[in-house]
Amino acid sequence: MTDPISLSLDLGERSYSIKIGENLIEDAATHISPLLRQPRVIIVTDDNVAPIWLKPLTDSLDQAGIKTQSIVLPAGEQTKNFGQLESLVGDILNLGIDRQTTLLALGGGVIGDITGFAAAVTLRGLNFIQIPTSLLAQVDSSVGGKTGINTAYGKNLVGAFYQPRLVLADIGALRTLPRRQLLAGYAEIVKYGLIDDPEFFAWCENNATSLIDGDPDALAFAVHKSCQAKARIVSADERESGQRALLNLGHTFGHALEAETGYGDKLLHGEAVGIGMVLAFELSNRLNLCDQGDVGRIRAHFEAVGLKTKLDGLADSSWSAGKLMEHMGKDKKVEAGSIAFILAQGIGKSFISRDVNMLEVKFVLERALDRF
Repeated sequence: MTDPISLSLDLGERSYSIKIGENLIEDAATHISPLLRQPRVIIVTDDNVAPIWLKPLTDSLDQAGIKTQSIVLPAGEQTKNFGQLESLVGDILNLGIDRQTTLLALGGGVIGDITGFAAAVTLRGLNFIQIPTSLLAQVDSSVGGKTGINTAYGKNLVGAFYQPRLVLADIGALRTLPRRQLLAGYAEIVKYGLIDDPEFFAWCENNATSLIDGDPDALAFAVHKSCQAKARIVSADERESGQRALLNLGHTFGHALEAETGYGDKLLHGEAVGIGMVLAFELSNRLNLCDQGDVGRIRAHFEAVGLKTKLDGLADSSWSAGKLMEHMGKDKKVEAGSIAFILAQGIGKSFISRDVNMLEVKFVLERALDRF
């Protein structure tokens, strides 16, 4: 790849570009400088990403005369909490910032989420830029302006819709990811095919091995296609009042699984979404909306690439359908006591439903838990 691919997420005065390519971190100043109100940025990253990518980023910015300061947080989903948010905001304020200061989120989805939320609330709003270094963040969480933290009551229940000024998705950064992280991100890529693009799902079936093995052309195509799909949906429904909820395919089940496992390394977000999408199609089949062949095709593809599709190895005797449904009831997408499910009439034919019989959900969960 040479010149980066550039997409636009159109939201009026909050519009911004998504740039996808190689060496974007090393050339960050070229893309960031025109957006800065002053030649100063604060980089927020984590202790996994910092040893690899912090110096290339600061070198680029330093050479352009941009002053840099950095804050390094612990890696992992458990960083998205009130305590870390308070500490981060305190560290930012302690650096003597003003409203002209820009934050740079350098890392995966956790860093993007907590940095974006800190930007939204510090001095009532600072500019921030997303530099996602994980596949999941590049194809999903860095785009669209959802920021937030987790609480004891559920995932992402405290946050804000707050758009970045720019997203720089450096495909080269993905070469340093463990295979498990790539697979977790891949689950979110497949999601776009399952929502409304059966041809893209077929492309995934044919190209997943190359993509997960790190082929730059396959990665660039998949990141571009995913960002393009998300930008189109977010542009039409920024605050999830309608069709943006389709992006939650697999998430109602997945977030419940994450809550039950404690948001730790036992189950990554993308892994939970992968299992959740299988369960969403299982529920759709149970409701006579889609064929069992669609469920089998999805399950076969996930298993072929190495994604989990079942709860074996995760669930123990303490798990129950009732507990998982209780987690679902605390999801931020619940309205008037009604849980939103993304169902499907087939691959690429997803829709939003708020009138699902919870006895059917219980049946699907109990079967997944191998309770009968």
